Amino acid sequence: MQIHNASYQTSALELEKCPDPEFPEFAFIGRSNVGKSSLINSLVNQRKALADVSKTPGRTQMINFFRINNAWHLVDLPGYGFAKVSGKKQDKFNEFVSDYLANRSNLACVFALIDSRHTPQKIDLEFTKWMMETEVPFVLVFTKADKMKPGAVKRNVDAFHKEMLEWCDAPPRTYISASPNGQGRKEILEFIGQAIDAVK
Repeated sequence: MQIHNASYQTSALELEKCPDPEFPEFAFIGRSNVGKSSLINSLVNQRKALADVSKTPGRTQMINFFRINNAWHLVDLPGYGFAKVSGKKQDKFNEFVSDYLANRSNLACVFALIDSRHTPQKIDLEFTKWMMETEVPFVLVFTKADKMKPGAVKRNVDAFHKEMLEWCDAPPRTYISASPNGQGRKEILEFIGQAIDAVK
């Protein structure tokens, strides 16, 4: 898939304020500081105005919608964990993000971002387990692969998959990404293109 145009559409704090479900949506979510904004900008050819890259984890505090190729929405979801916000506000994030993931009718797939530099983290495993139990379609994207040797990345990915096998028959589709060099970009966009074709 080639990205011909990408533009910001709107932001929402609750499901009722989301855009009309005219396009399939592909949502990106992960722990704060997982490299989500960098990946989004990489996917759309480094249009830096599309997603803010911040040194302060937890900057994304709304559901942000971007129209891509006038054919689908890229959805930037708030990161979970480590965001510098009050407990009440964090609970609000969790509530409306969960509502979106569980009830958005045109949600085609969630890209669950995992930092490839770390061994399996409880918060990531719990979130992927919740999506599996809630029947939310998702794939895994292990980010920041450029920060580690390939062998170390593979060990962490394999360890995460192994943990998942305690509550699922097989791990989901998995991608390895590194935003600075574009690793994984082509494969992720190809997957999105195939998913769009499947729902036409």
